[in-house]
Amino acid sequence: MTDLFQATLSMPGLVPVLLVTFAAGLVYGFAGFGAALIYMPLATIWVPPPVAVAGLALSAVSSLVTVVPRAIRQVEPGPTALMIGAALLTAPLGIWVLRTADPLALRWMMSGFVALTLAALMAGWRYSAVPGRAARALVGAATGVVGGATGLTGPVVILFHLGGQGSAAANRANTLVFLTVLSLLLLPQLALQGLLSAPAIGLGLLQLIPYAAGSRLGQAIFDPSRETLYRRSAYVLIAAAVVLGLPKG
Repeated sequence: MTDLFQATLSMPGLVPVLLVTFAAGLVYGFAGFGAALIYMPLATIWVPPPVAVAGLALSAVSSLVTVVPRAIRQVEPGPTALMIGAALLTAPLGIWVLRTADPLALRWMMSGFVALTLAALMAGWRYSAVPGRAARALVGAATGVVGGATGLTGPVVILFHLGGQGSAAANRANTLVFLTVLSLLLLPQLALQGLLSAPAIGLGLLQLIPYAAGSRLGQAIFDPSRETLYRRSAYVLIAAAVVLGLPKG
């Protein structure tokens, strides 16, 4: 364990990655989404995509004691469980892409997904239909593929929840619980495909503190009456992450 932490502490770019982790947790705490949208484009500047994906998934453990306890009281358990189950079925395909694809191509894919998600959120995209079980299962399955391949478990489900007609509180709770639980359940699947490496474990463990601190602070400053302000602040940070994280090659 000592050797693991020593190797992690000597990792190039560790300090900026930890700062990015804190910012990702902060946005996640007050907006209810956006951690991976900020973390993945920036963290992959310094660490390979597989290490970043596994490290962020491990960091999500802290959300179980920071943001999930409050959110669980407002979550819709049946629909959320259905989406998590569907995502788990398709995640192995996404993780296979993560394991075999060119790292530069993955970084471009990540930046593209984040940019498209941000554009849809800022445009205020909405749908009027009431989603059934099939629609929720499809959204979960799509999230599993995208999340496994890029670590971006948020884009599909964020657009699904925020674009619907449900209450803001329920949408926020559903998204928080879905993203946290799915991230944790991805860990054994990453391990099965050999991507839960020593560098990923070391980075994930070190990220627990800044991620938890950011999430706790973000939740503490969240005020439902100022939700628009928080959401716009999240948009600015996500846009900055897209620009700064664009691959140079």
